[in-house]
Amino acid sequence: MKTLRRELMDWLKTILLSLGLVLLLHYFVFNLSTVDGRSMEPTLAQDEWLFVNKIGYLLGSPGRGDVIVLKDPSGSEGKLRYLVKRIVGMPGDRVEIAGQQLYINGELVDEPYTDSPIEGMNYGPEVIQQGHFFVMGDNRRERASLDSRTFHAVPRELIIGRAEAIVWPIPQLRLL
Repeated sequence: MKTLRRELMDWLKTILLSLGLVLLLHYFVFNLSTVDGRSMEPTLAQDEWLFVNKIGYLLGSPGRGDVIVLKDPSGSEGKLRYLVKRIVGMPGDRVEIAGQQLYINGELVDEPYTDSPIEGMNYGPEVIQQGHFFVMGDNRRERASLDSRTFHAVPRELIIGRAEAIVWPIPQLRLL
């Protein structure tokens, strides 16, 4: 009887330890996120699963060109939503959209990850304040992306992590 009880306690400890480890990894190291929408086309497609590295930004800072997951700063629909966007403007940068092109600090930005010019109205110039980042979706068609052109630069604390790879569906598996 004691050996059965001891074995059950060992199993319970192992399960609790494993669950605790998985939760720690999920909240502080990485998680998976699903792409919802078309704002990051052609880079990402609807329903792809992303591996999101959270610890990288605990140890370092976001960089220009990073594909990130962030909390929706617009707070739309009264619930917490997450967005996937690309960082195009860093703290201190002067961001401007003119003539369907992106300019950072007066220089035209080459954006090989997009497949169309920026549609819609011109934007800026706006100088990005410290601790904030200007983010845009790769889909530059008009009203295709809810991004910093709508809600302005986002504070660092809204950034969850960097999307490192597409992990599902398997044929799309690749690093970003």
